[in-house]
Amino acid sequence: MPGKVIKVKRQEQLGFSERLYLPAIVKGLMITGRHFFRNLRGFVTGKNRTDFVVQYPEERVDYPDAFRGMPVLVELENGEPRCVACGLCEFACPTDCISIIPGEIEGARIERYPEVFDIDMSRCMFCGLCEEACPEEAIVMSREVEIGSYDRPSMVFKKEQLLVPEPLLKRRLDFLRAEYERQDEPRKPRTESQS
Repeated sequence: MPGKVIKVKRQEQLGFSERLYLPAIVKGLMITGRHFFRNLRGFVTGKNRTDFVVQYPEERVDYPDAFRGMPVLVELENGEPRCVACGLCEFACPTDCISIIPGEIEGARIERYPEVFDIDMSRCMFCGLCEEACPEEAIVMSREVEIGSYDRPSMVFKKEQLLVPEPLLKRRLDFLRAEYERQDEPRKPRTESQS
């Protein structure tokens, strides 16, 4: 059974001035002029604007506590990862970029450990779901954002590359614990006046 034919209204022909993009050019120049004169006025009066430019490689911006950079593994004092290879982060990852192969240790306090723990950073979208799923606070989002590479194989980070000592992640871990406590607080019931 053939479908119904729908006629689509096409846009009318552009006028001469529209074809020259003159209105768009004038609008862009007006915005540029406004910024120029606003900056000039601030320079002359000595009142600089609040907008700023960071000279990136030399200067760094201090990211907020909730910032989500590259996911990393928390390294304990003995050099071992805190991870118990439960696989929850691997299951929670929407892009399937985490790969874990668990290993077992006989007679240890923690019997499982990640023999292989790889994250494909070319697929990771920094959503933080792996961090939320981890019951051991073993994988956290760091402040690292410079992970560029010239080839895909080098974008797969191995366990040894992902390990970061716990003291370096203290700020993020404290933030996470405060968030967990805030979420666990019982919510106050709404009164009729708030409805």
